[in-house]
Amino acid sequence: MILFSLGLVLLAILGAPLFTIIATSAMLGFRNLDTDLMTMALELLGIAQLPFLAAIPLFTFAGYMLSESNAPKRLVRLTNALLGWMPGGLALVCLSACAFFTAFTGASGVTIIALGAILYPALKQDGYDDKFNLGLITSSGSLGLLFAPSLPLILYGVVAGVRIDDLFLAGILPGIVMLAMLSGWSIWVNRGNRKPLSNFSWREVGGALRETIWELPLPVVVLGGIYSGYFAVSEAAAVTALYVFLVEVIVHREIRFGDLPRVIREAMVLVGGILIILGVSMASTNYMIEAEIPQKLLQIVADLVTSPTTFLILLLIFLLVLGAILDIFSAIVLVVPLILPIAAGFGVDEVHLGIVFLAAMQLGYLTPPVGLNLFIASYRFEKSIMHVYSATLPFLVILMLSVVLITFWPELSLFFLGDR
Repeated sequence: MILFSLGLVLLAILGAPLFTIIATSAMLGFRNLDTDLMTMALELLGIAQLPFLAAIPLFTFAGYMLSESNAPKRLVRLTNALLGWMPGGLALVCLSACAFFTAFTGASGVTIIALGAILYPALKQDGYDDKFNLGLITSSGSLGLLFAPSLPLILYGVVAGVRIDDLFLAGILPGIVMLAMLSGWSIWVNRGNRKPLSNFSWREVGGALRETIWELPLPVVVLGGIYSGYFAVSEAAAVTALYVFLVEVIVHREIRFGDLPRVIREAMVLVGGILIILGVSMASTNYMIEAEIPQKLLQIVADLVTSPTTFLILLLIFLLVLGAILDIFSAIVLVVPLILPIAAGFGVDEVHLGIVFLAAMQLGYLTPPVGLNLFIASYRFEKSIMHVYSATLPFLVILMLSVVLITFWPELSLFFLGDR
């Protein structure tokens, strides 16, 4: 059994598909428990009955449609009109635009590629240091993961059995804190650059608003529709996908009908990978429950940890290490079922735990040696990976401080949820 487990770990290191590793470990576990392997097939079929499952492909499709259109350019123009007049304003434009875009695409790599081509040369032309520009764009790519309708938020809700609309509310203040801390750092670092990007102009603001008039209602459609009671999360996802389709294909005509099969294919490759991992991880979770693994882990942790504060410190360290070696989607389906009962044993709210988990895993995109954003930025801007490491280090430290604040100030996550 131990040798077999070590063999699975070795296969994972060598690049075997993650779902095969999870499925094999679950099959081995069920075999040792003398449980019919048909249980795994039932779990795979069971994910089709999850109430929020339809939101994942619909929001993903909407995000990919936005990335294929000129919506990124319109978004940059609007944020530039509103913030570009400030000294250091272009850095704030970058942070705001990337956070908004990542929230809808759910993929930080797409944000770096789509917005980086616009913002990187603009930052350089405006006199910002090249190393700062590289670190800013690389770091900004993952900022929107705590804002609705972020795909990791939805996936965490599905796996943990938490209301997704609660997670959407819980992510607002922590996400703003991360944005504010990076914004403050960016303004301070560039305090000597007193040259504003442009003079404030109501005419430019009006022109940018007219240009983005079709995209601006998107947050209202998602959040307003859900919290007004008009839409469930899956219904809001369907309305969002339809709305983006009408705007980008019919109104703006920036995506041709002939391009739709390619866009759908690219979006559904991501969705398919997530759903396969989710299905086999549900089976793996079922095995762990039958084998009472969470209870055993809770007992081990309880023997070593004496307070919720100590538990949160160890959890943060664990998540920072995990984020450096595992992508956020895989981490959610693999780790969340294990840590949920342990966190509950220490009185940690499940919604707060979700925000802490996602905020910490968000750092994994920037954490050496395998942070995804680091490699995407290295490839996109033709910089050595060590240069990218160095450029993102100050931003990584600032984000780590924000994650510590979010972790030990649970009211940030629970403020809009009232008494729980």
